[in-house]
Amino acid sequence: MKPRCIKADNPGPFTLDGTRTYLVGRRRTAIIDPGPNIESHMGALVQEVEGAEKVWILLTHGHSDHAGSGAQLAGLLDAEIVGVGLDVATVLSPGESIHTDSGHLTMFDTPGHSREHVTFHWLDAQAAFPGDVVLGMGDTTWVGDYAGCVADYLDSLNRLRELGCEILYPTHGPPINDPHKTLDMFEEHRRSRIRQVNEILSANSEATVSELVETVYGLTLPKALRGAAEKSIEATLDFLAS
Repeated sequence: MKPRCIKADNPGPFTLDGTRTYLVGRRRTAIIDPGPNIESHMGALVQEVEGAEKVWILLTHGHSDHAGSGAQLAGLLDAEIVGVGLDVATVLSPGESIHTDSGHLTMFDTPGHSREHVTFHWLDAQAAFPGDVVLGMGDTTWVGDYAGCVADYLDSLNRLRELGCEILYPTHGPPINDPHKTLDMFEEHRRSRIRQVNEILSANSEATVSELVETVYGLTLPKALRGAAEKSIEATLDFLAS
């Protein structure tokens, strides 16, 4: 049992090849991370759920590449928004589920990439939709949103492990067919970055955030990514100080 997938035309350094919106169920349908406010993408989603009796829009978090079309799409489809990231979203209680005609989707907290971030577990398919906790390409996601985010992120990786899923459907990049290996890889990248920053500080305790960014990411870091890199370093410093 697999979800349907519609990919938005919004490639970029953070979205990779674009936002993947997943759909579970046909008569009672969940749209997971509706994606950016792009007319062609919303139109494709509206067409895909034509004839459904009930539609939910599920949000893993509020970043615009995931939730940008949420409110408008909900209006077009008379759909309930469930998850986090928009004020109008319904937050499920622990153990509470959305019941599609292809199985249940249960929400649980996986903060780190953002303060409010959830994963939807599709137990019937031994699958989960982790938003941006892990990506389908590479070995890292951005972690720098708030103080304490690195510790939260490492905890969230463990929560995903505990689900024992056979497949993960991240919002960016292709499906992950070896979740355990990927989760280990993303954790090792994060811990390696923590060790790297700690080693630099051991040699130069007065190193500034700017100097750390240049040492860790190199002088060729694109200007557009500089701000995200600085926040990631600041989050790592916060983790080391805690």
